[in-house]
Parts: sequence; structure tokens; C-alpha cells
Amino acid sequence: MERVGLLAGIGFLPVECAKAARAQGNEVYIVSLLPETEECLKEYATDYQEISVFKVGKILKYLKKNEITQVTMIGKVTKELLYAHKAMPDLKTMQILMSLKDRKDDTVMEALVAAVESTGAKVVDQTALIRPLMPAAGVLTRRKPTEDEKKDMEFGFRMAKEIGRMDVGQTVVVKGLAVMALEAIEGTDACIRRGGQLARGGAVVAKVAKPQQDKRFDVPAVGLTTLRTMVEVGAKALVIEAGETLLVEKDKVLKLADENDITIVAM
Repeated sequence: MERVGLLAGIGFLPVECAKAARAQGNEVYIVSLLPETEECLKEYATDYQEISVFKVGKILKYLKKNEITQVTMIGKVTKELLYAHKAMPDLKTMQILMSLKDRKDDTVMEALVAAVESTGAKVVDQTALIRPLMPAAGVLTRRKPTEDEKKDMEFGFRMAKEIGRMDVGQTVVVKGLAVMALEAIEGTDACIRRGGQLARGGAVVAKVAKPQQDKRFDVPAVGLTTLRTMVEVGAKALVIEAGETLLVEKDKVLKLADENDITIVAM
């Protein structure tokens, strides 16, 4: 039995991860990093603490005190959320931020991983416990894509790989082989909303892994919020990377897609 630390952000992925860890007989020590984390996380916790993501020093002390052997960092903790909360960082957080060569996502997260591993814990692949959530290649919904949608999917997939290579984002919205929106600091849902509004219906959303993806802290995921945003703007197709993208609450996502005539393909 391992003492597993779960640094949890927003969304349902931390719940899936905690559930899987408990099912394997592990003790699960959960740190909720933001107020918006799922309430039901507490059900799977051996111990549960709310510690702001801006209090890295306090998080490290908690991990060390509880002799945590492995840590999973999972859930949404993106820059737009961090800037929205405006909390005061502690001394350790300031030291990490001041030492960075830039503020790109990977740069920040690699520094955080190093800090966590200084406690003696190992930061593990986010997907180690939840790999079944990554679909194999194929059409996942009842409706198959049209020929035009297939072309947009292939085009969007390539464009998403390119912005991923530059560590800018992982999502692209396209229509008619033209880019409507690229994801940056605003996050996936805002990108879909902006691109979908410009497309005025029929947009195709592509979300892929970065070529240099570090699975300890950054695995692409789509879920109900993604699909609800697509429905809101009349987007009609979603392509994700097979074997590399987490599909959270799959049954609910596919039901919502089928109800709204949206096609989803793992490519």
C-alpha cells in the first residue's frame, strides 16, 4: 500500500484518480488547490486539506509530514485561474517564480515538480491510474464526420500540434480549413467559445497532446464542460488524439454529443 498524494485542481479528473487509487488499496492524501475543486473528492480521501496553489511551502510541509511516497498532480490549474484568484504567494512560491527563466506552462510546472520531489516523493504520470479514460482511434459517437469535417479535423489536428510544440496551448477551432481560434492563456472553453462564435455554427474543435508532453503534469482532457461549450456555440465536431487525450465522464459526454448531433473522433 502506497501513501499517494493528490494535488487536485478543478474538474472531475481528480475524482477519477482518487477513486482509482483507493480501489487499488492506497491511502490517498488530497490537497485541494483551488476553492472550485469537486466537493465529492472528500469521499475518497484518507486525509483532505485545502491549501492554495500559491502556498507551495505549506503544500511541501504537508507532503513531508505525511510521508507521501508518490504524488499525482491533476485537474485544471491554468494561468487564467491563477490570475483570477489574486492570492498572495508564500515565500517558497515567490522563490520558485523568481527563479524561472520564463513563465511558460512547462517552465512553471517543471519547477513545481522539482519542489515536490525535494520532499522525497516522486511525481508520477497523471495517467498511471486512469489510462482506460484514453480512447483508442475511431469514431466515438453515433454520427460519423462528413468529408468536410474530416478535412477540418485533420487540419485542426496539425495546427494544434504546432501550437503545442511552442507550448502555447493544445486546442484549435477551425472551419472550412481556416483557423477560427487558437488556445492561449484563456483556456480551452474560452477558445471554443471565441472560435465558435466567429464560425457562426459548424465549427470543428481539435485538442491534442503537445509533441513534448510531460505526463506528470499536463495531459489533455475533454469532458462535459467542453461539450456544453460546443453546444452553446453550435460547434459540430470534436477531434482528440487517440491514446493521448483523457475523455472524462465518457458515457455522459457521448450522450450529450449524440443528443446535439455532434461527432467525436479519436485520431
